[in-house]
Amino acid sequence: MNTTKTPRAIIIGGSLGGLFAATSLRAIGWDVDVFERSPHELDSRGGGVVLQPDVLAAFRFAGIVHSSALGVQSGDRIYLNRDDRVIQRQFMPQTQTSWNMLYGAMKRALPAEMVHAGEEFTRFEQEGDRIHAHFASGRVETGDLLIGADGARSSVRKQVMPGHDPSYAGYVAWRGLVPESRLPADAAAVLGGTFAFQQGLGHLMLEYMVPGEDESTTKGERRWNWVWYRKVGAGANLSDLLTDRDGVRHAFSLPPGAPKDSDIAEMHQASRDFLAPTFQRLVEATDEPFVQAILDLQVPQMVYGRVILLGDSAFVPRPHTAGSTAKAAANAVALAQALRADGADVDKSLAHWQAGQLRQGIGMTTWGMSIGDRIMNIHPIGAPSEEE
Repeated sequence: MNTTKTPRAIIIGGSLGGLFAATSLRAIGWDVDVFERSPHELDSRGGGVVLQPDVLAAFRFAGIVHSSALGVQSGDRIYLNRDDRVIQRQFMPQTQTSWNMLYGAMKRALPAEMVHAGEEFTRFEQEGDRIHAHFASGRVETGDLLIGADGARSSVRKQVMPGHDPSYAGYVAWRGLVPESRLPADAAAVLGGTFAFQQGLGHLMLEYMVPGEDESTTKGERRWNWVWYRKVGAGANLSDLLTDRDGVRHAFSLPPGAPKDSDIAEMHQASRDFLAPTFQRLVEATDEPFVQAILDLQVPQMVYGRVILLGDSAFVPRPHTAGSTAKAAANAVALAQALRADGADVDKSLAHWQAGQLRQGIGMTTWGMSIGDRIMNIHPIGAPSEEE
């Protein structure tokens, strides 16, 4: 690489993983450009996120200053039974944030001209220590590093590892976000200030509060975030669930407004059959529930010359680990630290980075599979440690 020029990273994917990479590399003096295939501003369909130390470390590393609290605090962790009785309570303080709060903070930290919407990556070519990225629009960008941060369906991974796709874990997560004021007072009294669970026969419900859509953490302006894990058979059953109200089959998830009325009705009936009354009220107060398949993905390597896989492009941990967002943040900071430590020797930096991040990714995803499989096979109460 010509050390007289500022090194440049081409980042594929404009969600959290891509923004963590962009803000971290900018902090060590790299030029960055982020390319997102969606022509629209990304939305907050991801819902709630448990705020982990790796995320806070990434913000500090990049010098991102947020004017208010990054999340909502909870104190007790409680477990409800079917009759709405609290059968376990433990003081476990933590902070919950939201996808849109993290996204907004990082997006505002980047100059607008560095983020390019509506650019679909198609292929790359490596020429010595230079990488050329091609897009469906005909655009070609050249840099020193190509970062695949485009999630579980990564187009970058499809080129370096064709056929290596995520596998379905056997269950889905129904999710919802409810404005704080929408929940009836009796239910709010049970859930307020808690991280709440209900473990059932082959299902798990959980709830915690997150900032509002406008990132507000002010009481009355926040949102209740809930996730309900339910078994759905692979094949026709899953395919039908992931077919939206317009008849379009989606790969892994349906955003708010897309699930069919019949599927929402079935989910509501199941909530009346299996959930505690407090959780039933939470589900009933949700305008647009959405659903995502739970996936597993592990890659044997993350570096392919001057191309790397970061975040969910490389490893998709089960949500019970609360690790997806934190893992992307840790990947990004470790990458920047390695590149800064080794100076102009990019290839040496990438080798060092992969050695640590590959081991951690395999460990986290393997652990998550074990937790999830036990939960969905009637694991004793107390199994889930964190959620995202």
